[in-house]
Amino acid sequence: MAETRVGFCGLGTMGAAMAANVARAGYPLTVWNRTPGKAAESVAAGAVEALSPSAVASAADAVVICVSDTPDVEAVLFGEGGLAGGLAEGSLVIDCSTIAPGATREFAERLDERGVGFVDAPVSGGSEGAVKGTLTIMVGGSSVNVERARPLLEAMGSTITHMGPVGAGQTTKAVNQVILSGVYLGVAEGMVLAMKSGLDARQVAEALSAGAAGSWVLQNRAQRMIDDDYPLGFRIALHL
Repeated sequence: MAETRVGFCGLGTMGAAMAANVARAGYPLTVWNRTPGKAAESVAAGAVEALSPSAVASAADAVVICVSDTPDVEAVLFGEGGLAGGLAEGSLVIDCSTIAPGATREFAERLDERGVGFVDAPVSGGSEGAVKGTLTIMVGGSSVNVERARPLLEAMGSTITHMGPVGAGQTTKAVNQVILSGVYLGVAEGMVLAMKSGLDARQVAEALSAGAAGSWVLQNRAQRMIDDDYPLGFRIALHL
């Protein structure tokens, strides 16, 4: 059983699975989500649900945030009932959201004034990676704080890379999104061409996956394009 008490704020498409993996790794876990009713998976894995981020902070030595956008992270940290109201000096915040690097640095400075450490640790690997605990995690922060966070990050991901100071993780994630959007566009155009040409698009995807055109997107998202079925994931507006 891990000794560090962990808090987790944000139990959406990615966060719920990530938090459940933290609980399964043996960490005492307290969770919160803005919309009620999202904590079932984490509670089933052994977590305790709190009524506010500040209550999460009071019960944790390290808190993970995984929410949608920059304003959401600011609200969870510094809004009414936010984490800042319950974080003890010496605690650590790990932000796995995908947000603006500049805001990330500002948040870190505000927390540092309170004696609280911060690392930005955005993730890549989709909902599948979140469930399997195989996410790629790009981390920004001081070496000391990154090493403090590493065991916890390893409960959620399989590739953890320290990219540099605070904000470097978010900047790397922006690079990831630029590359990924191009791959998505290429796969989508290819699938449309296959279908309009009368080919079996699923067979095309399978045949190409083993060649130079192979990619995570082709293997994991081509079928959704073929089926015209798009479950909730990362919003295009956030991607932009």
